[in-house]
Amino acid sequence: MQKNKINRLLVANRGEIACRIIRSASEMGIETTVIYSQCDNDSLAVRLADNAVEIGPSPASKSYLDIQAIVNVALDNDIDAIHPGYGFLAENAQFAQAVEDAGKLFIGPSSRTIRLMGDKLAAREIAREAGVPIAEGSQSRLDSLEEMCTTAKEAGYPVLIKASAGGGGRGIRVANNQEELKCLAPQARAEAQAAFGDGTLFVEKYIPQARHVEVQILGDGNRVIHCYERECSLQRRRQKVWEEAPALILTDEIREKICASAVTLAGHVNYRGAGTVEFLYDEGTEEFYFLEMNTRIQVEHPVTEMVCGLDLIREMIWIAQGNPLRLEQGEIRIHGHAIECRINAENPHRDFMPSPGIAESVTFPAGPGIRFDTMLFSGCNIPPYYDSMIGKLVVWDDSREAALARLRRALSELAVEGIHTTKSLHQALAEDDDVVALNIHTGFLEQWLRQRPVTTDRHIM
Repeated sequence: MQKNKINRLLVANRGEIACRIIRSASEMGIETTVIYSQCDNDSLAVRLADNAVEIGPSPASKSYLDIQAIVNVALDNDIDAIHPGYGFLAENAQFAQAVEDAGKLFIGPSSRTIRLMGDKLAAREIAREAGVPIAEGSQSRLDSLEEMCTTAKEAGYPVLIKASAGGGGRGIRVANNQEELKCLAPQARAEAQAAFGDGTLFVEKYIPQARHVEVQILGDGNRVIHCYERECSLQRRRQKVWEEAPALILTDEIREKICASAVTLAGHVNYRGAGTVEFLYDEGTEEFYFLEMNTRIQVEHPVTEMVCGLDLIREMIWIAQGNPLRLEQGEIRIHGHAIECRINAENPHRDFMPSPGIAESVTFPAGPGIRFDTMLFSGCNIPPYYDSMIGKLVVWDDSREAALARLRRALSELAVEGIHTTKSLHQALAEDDDVVALNIHTGFLEQWLRQRPVTTDRHIM
């Protein structure tokens, strides 16, 4: 790959991840420009960047999702490269293609790779070809209920009905029998069509009480390495809430196998940049199955950085300039344990309803082994148009037990006045016996929430 030095970087995102990218780029001596919508004109990202350009009205469809407007900003401001962050257009092959066509560097994999791995059904086939374990299920798209019923019967109920396009838990249903499949499949297809413009479905075996384990990888188009794994089993509505690294449930043998599988899959598509290969792990059988690949930086990347001593954003920019990986696999080691809690502007008393508004006063936790990636400052506006995550509290210590103790202390120091947050949800989880003992799975948190009454106790707010 031809080397191209990046002098000016456009950050095509907002919030916490925009601030994160700006800081790493600045440390590399790169001038940063951030786009912003009308309601984000006084955001922290705008304050941190060297330059800021208004991209459009507040709704994402008219600003952060406007491909041509973003490309025009890059062309008009002599930008060398664009970093998409996560969410919005980060896994949009059309956007990556538009950036490439404009003669700019896209900080991430090629548009071809994004297109290949963004289709979950196609990704399953690629995993199968690469020898990576996949759950029983569809080998091709299912166009009729009859085909779905036949495939589900062969895989064995319960099964997951899944949308081939998109993500975020949309277009997914669990069917325990044929009657439920016939009822739920049309719902999943309609939801997928509305959300992604593609109603293609497939079916795969559902693993009750599975663990969600994912592997961080880095590739330069020729060589791929892994940065070990994370466990992300605490989820609500299939959205991650709490993440840890490493995944202590894995034996050394399983860890080696699952990380090797991730490297094999990424190598199979000549992956370039940072990415994550996600797996479902069946603790009972000690088997793991490919779930999907995220062709971008993940929200939970800081826990990997904390235990491996890396700056993954810096590595992404380095690779995008045409450089080979500067790390060998043997140089990457796990040190200690890290936990990340996603702090959302939501009201748990009202089914986690978003809580936009003014964060009148903010107090951040501090001390050794504590990191708070956020877009917050006292007096900042939390608009209602975007994802409700306002920060990520990350702690590190020598052991998980010590990290949990540090997390409890950090949460007690964190204070955000003026809006509701999910802080106390994490306080309750950090003290829960099952969470402490790692007796969790992907359905654990929703069961846990159903069993706890809504009160005014600080641990339920």
